[in-house]
Amino acid sequence: MSEKPIGSTWLKQNYQLPNVKLSHESYLGTRSKIEVLQDGTIIETFQKAQYTLKADNPLNHFEFALKYDDVQMNFFQAVLKRIPVKDIVEFIESAPNFKYSRKIGFWYEFLTGKLLPIEDRPNINYVDLIDSKRYFTGVVVKNSRWRINNYLLGDVGFCPTIKRTNVIMKALELDYPEMLRELSKNYSAEILNRANNYLYKKETRSSYQIEKEEPTPERIERFVSLLSNAGKEDVSDLLSEESLVMLQNQIVDPRFAATDFRDFQNYIGQTTWNYDEIIHYVCPPPEFLSDLMKDLSNTAIKMKGVNPIVRATAIAFGFVFIHPFEDGNGRIHRFLIHDFLSRDNFLPSGMIIPVSAHMVNNIKLYDDALEAYSKPLMLLIKYTKNEKQKLIVLNASEVEGYYRFPDLTTQTEYLCKVIDASISHDLPNELNFLQNYDEAKELMKQRVDMPDKLIDSFIRFTHQNNGIFPKRRRNTFHMLKDDEIKALQSIFQDVFTLDK
Repeated sequence: MSEKPIGSTWLKQNYQLPNVKLSHESYLGTRSKIEVLQDGTIIETFQKAQYTLKADNPLNHFEFALKYDDVQMNFFQAVLKRIPVKDIVEFIESAPNFKYSRKIGFWYEFLTGKLLPIEDRPNINYVDLIDSKRYFTGVVVKNSRWRINNYLLGDVGFCPTIKRTNVIMKALELDYPEMLRELSKNYSAEILNRANNYLYKKETRSSYQIEKEEPTPERIERFVSLLSNAGKEDVSDLLSEESLVMLQNQIVDPRFAATDFRDFQNYIGQTTWNYDEIIHYVCPPPEFLSDLMKDLSNTAIKMKGVNPIVRATAIAFGFVFIHPFEDGNGRIHRFLIHDFLSRDNFLPSGMIIPVSAHMVNNIKLYDDALEAYSKPLMLLIKYTKNEKQKLIVLNASEVEGYYRFPDLTTQTEYLCKVIDASISHDLPNELNFLQNYDEAKELMKQRVDMPDKLIDSFIRFTHQNNGIFPKRRRNTFHMLKDDEIKALQSIFQDVFTLDK
């Protein structure tokens, strides 16, 4: 006998939601088993003898989903909108104090904004809405109507979900702040100061490079100034429309400076060689922006005390997926990563880690993290273009929940990996390079007493050519003898291979 869908899988099929991507699919079969697909989807089979439902009632399947499947609020919302209110009321009233009846009542009212014609629950014990062992949780909000402990990270305007996966929990076991403090002990104050000054500019250039832009010196200095002051502004002020508009104005070309959040439909795409357009992501319709941005700020406040990497992911990636401006969203998104890491004292004062530099050097992984969110949306959304080639979303109400309730687990795993690589590999390499640079420069000066700028050029050219002085640069050093060139090259190789 073939396996039978149950829980969220049954609800998806019953309500004909084929394009919804479930992160956990459940089936009934002859034996229990779990399979993990390449995209991370978990396929779990439950033994029929233990889990057969009394009837194929949608609310029985919803109860099963709450017990065993993943919390996917956008999917829950789509399902609850399709179940008749009288059926929900009847199901709850059949066992009014049962915790899953109360959870269904809470989810219906939270996700639809409609009040069920049911009296508040009596004075009974509170139950947790979600499992804090499986999900990251925020400050508890007690819902007295359903006697529910609401630990969600946000509110109905914007509420991300982040699972406690093995990848994330393994990363969070490491004491990165202490690792940074220990790392700083191995270098002089001068090296650390120079490294920070250098990394601020490198981080700025990398952030622009991701957008395939070459910033002017003035814009570099403005972005460096922003990074150096990260984490100092109050959260509600930072994420206000006025503050974010000012931030956008500082980092983009003045011709594309915004005066407020966008009031038009935006999207991300590319034009092919034959002028066809490939659309990768359709941003939230402008009518959703006000609530999204207001509750993004509320989520940031509610998540105070949650692990800094998790909080930084929720706000920074939440921001870039909301995409409130026509230009500058990516750079603000990466700035927000630094801001919240600094704000939550993840970084020692004045220190920066090369997050954007790692991203630009591993751009496919960054793109994959963004597409993990955008690709499922593109299966759901329907759109067209009018005669002026402006994009119009045709099913805004159907995809609204996808924007409001993002699952940011994949993005959190990604940022954990970026931060780990930045702290364990990239930052030590930068510090070692500067230390080696100083040593090589001093030894070269002892061998050939020439101007600092010329030594700097020699080191730079040799470093760019993997430790071999390039012959095409010989004319720049026409005043040096061949044996001096060879000696300087040997000094470089001796010093810069010590840490390999």
